[in-house]
Amino acid sequence: MASDSLMILDSILSSSGFTYSERLKSRYTKWNIRASEMSKRTFNPIRAIVDNMKIKPNPEKAMITLSIGDPTVFGNLPTNEKILQAMKEAVDSGRFNGYAPSVGYHTSRDAVANFYSCPESPLKAKDVILTSGCSQAIELAINVLANPGQNILIPRPGFSLYKTLAVSLGIEVKFYNLLPERSWEIDLQHLEALIDDKTACIIVNNPSNPCGSVFNKSHLQNILTVATRNYLPIIVDEIYGDMVFPESQFIALASLSRSVPILSCGGLAKHWLVPGWRMGWILIHDRNEILSREVRNGLVCLSQRILGPCSIVQGALEDILNKTTQEFYDDTNNILKSNADLSFNALAMVPGLRPIRPCGSMYMMVGIDIDNFPEFKNDIDFTESMISEQSVFCLPATCFEYPNFFRVVTTVPEDLMLEACNRIREFCEVHFQSQEHCSVPDIECDK
Repeated sequence: MASDSLMILDSILSSSGFTYSERLKSRYTKWNIRASEMSKRTFNPIRAIVDNMKIKPNPEKAMITLSIGDPTVFGNLPTNEKILQAMKEAVDSGRFNGYAPSVGYHTSRDAVANFYSCPESPLKAKDVILTSGCSQAIELAINVLANPGQNILIPRPGFSLYKTLAVSLGIEVKFYNLLPERSWEIDLQHLEALIDDKTACIIVNNPSNPCGSVFNKSHLQNILTVATRNYLPIIVDEIYGDMVFPESQFIALASLSRSVPILSCGGLAKHWLVPGWRMGWILIHDRNEILSREVRNGLVCLSQRILGPCSIVQGALEDILNKTTQEFYDDTNNILKSNADLSFNALAMVPGLRPIRPCGSMYMMVGIDIDNFPEFKNDIDFTESMISEQSVFCLPATCFEYPNFFRVVTTVPEDLMLEACNRIREFCEVHFQSQEHCSVPDIECDK
């Protein structure tokens, strides 16, 4: 019976120009399943470094984690009741349980457009693509502007996801330097020197992760001048927009642009303190209809690979944006400012450390005079030992392509921040060895 079936099958295949025996030869003879080349190229520097660190905290001291960029971890920064109420009403309405359009509901996109629109940079619903968090917004923006074999320019130190996404897509990354002595402004001369005929775009992060810097108007205008001169679009990561301290001002890059097309990436995660809700967006700031030729349609096509962010969060979005009180935003920024001041003032007094005062976001970078700590080879050794001796975990800045610094997260409760700084001081006092002529003045934010 089986042989008859094979003969029939062979007859059918033969009529199509194939024999059963030839078909067998064209198939694998053993299991040989391999990971895709894209997956092999995907590399997260933070995970690669942290997973290989010997993280064994001192059992006599409770662990204080200053490494996680999630403002909800400690429970001291709850989201606003208006935000929760908007979500409850969206669920109870029963209107948002189905699939939404891949770019998001029109009413939700309209709400985002109205929230961010200004006379210098007007927006409509068609200029907004809703995404699954700001991370997907960045991914779509890179995907739509760059091809394999091209390069993009990204900051150093900078958010590691830019490199992770680009390299996985076969896109080269070139790092432009930020200047710690100038409160982490971009080295514009270095930036422009990196541009070649394969450069697809520039990524700018303002306010900055990991630096906590906030660019002033003049510097933003200078960035735009470089982009204009070289006819390059900008992807601007503004997820920390408006998370700035009272002495600083956040200026959206697109509000200053007259000729440079800009894709601005943002979302609810930080400013509204709900990173797990995975609601992000791309704001398409077209200039002279440069992006209308292909890029707008490209973003729509890319968004169709998945069906967008959570429909319930989309349903709540209009009320979240319009009903959240200014008092909530101010309270969050005041807590971050207080912790930033506390940690800067405490660590500025520690021998061998050089904190750089932040102006916004949730982070501060601290330089290590590594020559004064001869027991340690680099920032990874330093932070690893700080865990084992003091149970304080800060990310080594090698994670951000910037060795011999570490990043402090400023979202923890004040008492834990103070305790962490005291432990860091104790750690440095034990291991610091003075050397002549190596003092460096503390660097503060250029307001």
